[in-house]
Amino acid sequence: MSLSPLDSDLYRGLLGDPAIDTLFGDAAVIARLLEVEAALALAQAETGTIPREAGAAIAEACGRMAVAPAELGPATASAGVPVAALVSRLRQAAGEAGAWVHWGATSQDIVDTGFVLGAARALKRLAAQLDAVIGLLADLAEAHAETVMVGRTRWQQGVPITFGLKVANWLDPLLRTRDDLAPVRARVLVSQLGGAAGSRSALGARAAETTRLMARRLGLGLPDLPWHSSRDRMLTLGAWLASLTGSLGRIGQDVVLLSQMEIGELRIAGGGGSSTMPHKANPVAAEMLVAASRTSAGLLGTLAQSLLAEQERSGIAWTGEWLTLPPLVGLAGGALVNARRALEGLHVDAGRMAANLAAGKGLVLAEALTFALARHLPRDEAAALVGQAAARTSTEGIQLVDAVLASLPPDIAASLDRDTLADPANAIGDSAQLARATAARA
Repeated sequence: MSLSPLDSDLYRGLLGDPAIDTLFGDAAVIARLLEVEAALALAQAETGTIPREAGAAIAEACGRMAVAPAELGPATASAGVPVAALVSRLRQAAGEAGAWVHWGATSQDIVDTGFVLGAARALKRLAAQLDAVIGLLADLAEAHAETVMVGRTRWQQGVPITFGLKVANWLDPLLRTRDDLAPVRARVLVSQLGGAAGSRSALGARAAETTRLMARRLGLGLPDLPWHSSRDRMLTLGAWLASLTGSLGRIGQDVVLLSQMEIGELRIAGGGGSSTMPHKANPVAAEMLVAASRTSAGLLGTLAQSLLAEQERSGIAWTGEWLTLPPLVGLAGGALVNARRALEGLHVDAGRMAANLAAGKGLVLAEALTFALARHLPRDEAAALVGQAAARTSTEGIQLVDAVLASLPPDIAASLDRDTLADPANAIGDSAQLARATAARA
């Protein structure tokens, strides 16, 4: 196994999204660094900070350069960043214009802006995948708005709900995640150009104009000031990614639990098999959602320490981001892929849901029966009566509604319709309406 399954040819198909993974490979990182250097040179040429012909020559050199990551490795180990070695090669490639390469900038300007470009492209992919997952969940919530099942609280049977309501609760946080994406993009997708200590002292008299033009060329926003040691933007991105992955993990956890053979209410088509137990269909895609969610939560806690960026620029906090943010992006991408796999192959067994309801002898109707009786008896007395009847149901195996009716005065029992009280579909509250309303919001 490689140091990370996300970088492993063996495991990346299990946990990652190839379209996301390629954005953070070494070759893609180098290409973005050169893209930023080209935009910087062209912006400086436009403002007259460097000769116009030098800007064009530098941009042309950036476009044709091919640098193998291994060529930059030793220098990166020495300098802490690959930019110095890359700039050296760029100066050679640009010929006479080489003296104007990287004029007044610092390595962090190039690396931060390059990462932001990668994040912008990753967020575009994530947004499309998120829309697909939301669509699948909306269809599922609508289709099963009235499919009655056991609602479970704290690992126990609670009250009847519908599967559509359960799906609506999977969907609802993802709708907020989608809504949050626009402000996240506005805050995170901004350029970085501050020079050695954020004062832009070596960038010339038109540094502000150069910053604006560079950002425009790259399709990025313009920050109010350089953010070398203000790393809240990166934490904002990480928190959004961890929230997305966590919400998907919650779906995976429910699917895993409901697909246990003892429950059997869900099944993922094409689940993983066993070499010696052919009856098994392991819910692999759902399991990976849970694993990705737990890992992302830990990475987010580590990423939060990057806020402690000392002085005007920090190599410590910055490196911490490299160790956490790309995996957070990769895990979010992989979680969306696995969510689609799980949902597209999800089989809902409404018959098993009904059987599980029936197996409880009506105990899930205890709340409904208590409130039905509270119209005829003091509420505390109604609750005590249902509690006593539930104990009989557990020990004698009779239906809860029959135990309750047998305990009532004859006149009250005669006023109640047994079949209405015994039907779980009459105790689902607003489940169907809530499911359909959530699907409509999607």
